[in-house]
Amino acid sequence: MKKVVVTGGGGFVGKAIVKLLLARGIETTVIGRNTYPDVIRMGATVICGDIRNADFLSSAFREHDAVFHVAAKAGIWGSFKDYYSINVQGSENVLQACRDNGIRNLVYTSTPSVVFRNHDLEGVDESVPYAENFLCHYAKTKVIAEKKILSANSEGLLTTALRPHLVWGPGDTNLIPRLVERGKKRQLKIVGTAENIVDISYIDNVAMAHLLAAENLEKTASAAGQAYFISQGEPVNLWNWINDLFSRLRLPLVSKRVGFQKAYVLGALIEKFYLLTRNQNEPPMTRFLAEQLAKSHWFSIDKARVDFGYVPQVSTAEGMERMVLWLKENGFV
Repeated sequence: MKKVVVTGGGGFVGKAIVKLLLARGIETTVIGRNTYPDVIRMGATVICGDIRNADFLSSAFREHDAVFHVAAKAGIWGSFKDYYSINVQGSENVLQACRDNGIRNLVYTSTPSVVFRNHDLEGVDESVPYAENFLCHYAKTKVIAEKKILSANSEGLLTTALRPHLVWGPGDTNLIPRLVERGKKRQLKIVGTAENIVDISYIDNVAMAHLLAAENLEKTASAAGQAYFISQGEPVNLWNWINDLFSRLRLPLVSKRVGFQKAYVLGALIEKFYLLTRNQNEPPMTRFLAEQLAKSHWFSIDKARVDFGYVPQVSTAEGMERMVLWLKENGFV
């Protein structure tokens, strides 16, 4: 890799990938909807634009040799049209822009949500089939997009998909800040039995997994056409992990509980109310969120270890220390 593109390079995961690329002396172009002064200061080139614009992407990809497609519409609420246009049509445009410019290697950032069902997933590997019923547009459109990315794998364009789970660490703009904010307001309740085990993924490990996958495509290409779960490789009890964080930040521990079925039904009612009132804000509870907070979902990372040598370099304990320090230094507590 000499000159690469990172779509969504101004976001949490994208920026971490950019940082690693630049540290290795790889010329990096970030495509996003904003200018990202901090990314420019890191040494990357930023091109503002929309991945839904095929002509823009084809022009922006010119003279690059690899692409990390990280950009996506995440979250659990919003119109299907928006999710589809960004996550599916945007990915189709990325594929076409790669073909237009003879780019050979494409690493796609997917999500374990593509296999989520209404039951526990414990230690499963990549042979588990895609979900067929969806409780949020994000999961449905990521399934469609991942299938398109992997089916596009060919001699002329090698593709692979990574599925990092619950990405966290310094610089997080979503998961941890929202947890901390709700913790401050005592708005969190344990959903279910508090026994659910989940995978988590420290940001630096996720970024390294992307680089390892790209290097694999350049060399042996054993990862071509394949999807991979990425995590710490050490699943945690979700509510113990959250309370450990809160304890370190001297926030009230989460102790109040609500049963899974009650939270699920409440989520369904809130969803209907938000739809009827055309409320664009993310609901405090949805059916998808109830399942995420109550069910176990952790995955084998053996395939990533074997195929491209992924081994988490930052332990969960060290990651927690770094994140707590960052939260304190940046005024979250």
